[in-house]
Amino acid sequence: MSSKAAWWRDITGSQWRTLVAALVGWMLDAMDMMLFTFALNPIRAEFQLTGSGVGSVAAAALLTSAAGGILFGFLADRYGRARALSWSILIYSFATALTATSRSLEELLIWRMLLGIGMGGEWSAGAVLVAETWPAEHRGKAIGIMQSGWAAGYLLAALLSAAILPSYGWRWLFLLGALPALLAVWIRRQVEEPKGWRVSKKGGGGISLSLVAVRGRILRASLLTTCVLFAYWGLFTWLPAYLGTARELGGAGLSIVKTSAWMVPVQIGALFGYLSFGFLADRFGRRPVFITFVLAAAVLVPVYGWSARWVGVLLVLGPLIGFFGHGYFSVFGAMLAELFPVRIRGTAQGLSYNVGRAASALAPVAIGMLADRFGIGPALALTSAFFIAGAGLILCLPETKAVSLS
Repeated sequence: MSSKAAWWRDITGSQWRTLVAALVGWMLDAMDMMLFTFALNPIRAEFQLTGSGVGSVAAAALLTSAAGGILFGFLADRYGRARALSWSILIYSFATALTATSRSLEELLIWRMLLGIGMGGEWSAGAVLVAETWPAEHRGKAIGIMQSGWAAGYLLAALLSAAILPSYGWRWLFLLGALPALLAVWIRRQVEEPKGWRVSKKGGGGISLSLVAVRGRILRASLLTTCVLFAYWGLFTWLPAYLGTARELGGAGLSIVKTSAWMVPVQIGALFGYLSFGFLADRFGRRPVFITFVLAAAVLVPVYGWSARWVGVLLVLGPLIGFFGHGYFSVFGAMLAELFPVRIRGTAQGLSYNVGRAASALAPVAIGMLADRFGIGPALALTSAFFIAGAGLILCLPETKAVSLS
């Protein structure tokens, strides 16, 4: 048994390539998805959208991301994890670039919906690919590293927005979204399918269980993901707008550049949250670490939402919001894979995660409607209730630390 200090020596080159593919794919997925949040106010002004209207555009991408996640979970089981991953990256890349051509709200909705399909598919294919490739004792670490790509992508979106939005506008920002398509080519050439999936496709993977046989686990996992994804998308879809909205309307009144700057420490915190969660979950278990993270987020969010007058406080709290408000996501790629057998793993994992994602599409709309009435800061506090519910629901699922995948 290797020493804890040298755990990485147990990982083969092929396993590292798999992780890099999923990590970079998820990072660029996050960048493409989050460009919209930073361009939200200019888009809102150009298309003359209300808060609920903006929420509806964001919700459209979340709804289709749920459909994409379920679809690509099935495709990953049928055609392969790496192949499905490359297809999903191509979809979200070109959809982001085409968003720049939007001349009406209807066109904007179409491209955001297509982007959602690719976004949902990337996670479903990438998470199961990494989970099946890495050793059981290091699976949480690998998924945590993969999830950290979201924070890196968010940071990249923030930096690009600060550099491009003020001078060139939001359309040029979205044109950059085509670049991730290059990654899909590399994945098809360099990343192998997991051994367990290859064996199962030859009929040597054991008894083929139907989704009906695991419906109870799918239902409980879906309720869990619904709560935390509602909290996440309700909070982080509106966070840049909260920072950039005038104080008399309940926001912090920051400029575009300052809004991007204030989001940087949030995402640095998120980066460390993802990574820390994976290491902690491998050592202490998935459930106790998850509960700690979501309850801490439930406490911090209302404080952040009511601190619009004190931008210094927002800057200090930002890393903590990022750390606890994101880090728990690392549980899903590992735990959901550990709950289901290989022959239906992609489909069952995709269903469990993306049923929750579909329900969470209501979050941007709900927060937008509350923001129109009470201001964005107070509206964000609603998400705490969903974090608390998630802490209770994970107790309905078994502890899956270091479970062997077959």
